[in-house]
Amino acid sequence: MNMSGSGAPMSDGSGMPMTFTAGQTTSLYSLAWTPSTTGGYAGTCIFLIVLAALSRLLLAYRHLVEHKWHDRAVNRRYIMVSGQNEADRERRSIGGGGEKAEEAVLTSKGLDERVKVVRSARSNVQGTPWRFSTDLPRAGLFTLNAGLAYLLMLAVMTLNVGYFLSVLAGLFVGELAVGRYAGIDDNHH
Repeated sequence: MNMSGSGAPMSDGSGMPMTFTAGQTTSLYSLAWTPSTTGGYAGTCIFLIVLAALSRLLLAYRHLVEHKWHDRAVNRRYIMVSGQNEADRERRSIGGGGEKAEEAVLTSKGLDERVKVVRSARSNVQGTPWRFSTDLPRAGLFTLNAGLAYLLMLAVMTLNVGYFLSVLAGLFVGELAVGRYAGIDDNHH
């Protein structure tokens, strides 16, 4: 087992410390990002605080837009022609071949008597169809949040005490600021 200049035990040949270190010259993400001064180290720690707080902000934002998307799906209205139940409508659309379903007509005097506007019968909208306007932003937010989480994990894996405490401080500040907006079951630590 090697010993680094700071007295911390090093792993065999990898150069990675096996215990927490307090050195101010620990690389973050690449060798190009190696603080050489106390100010550079402080700037790196501030960056990690902001990154961790941003992670919590993004999680709270995703939770809020998920509620908006859910409410929009629940309140979505459908037009049904009276005298036609949902099973008939599905049968016509699936196996109707060349049959054309009766069309509903909205007139300037109001609704045609054959037309009825209804809400979705489901309160659970997990089975809603794929929608570009919802699922693309959802996937983007998830990917961005996962990327931030992995960057924070890599910072902690340097085993630098300052980096570790900066990540914890950023998570604390972010949770303090917007924790009430994030979901309880966020599965994000």
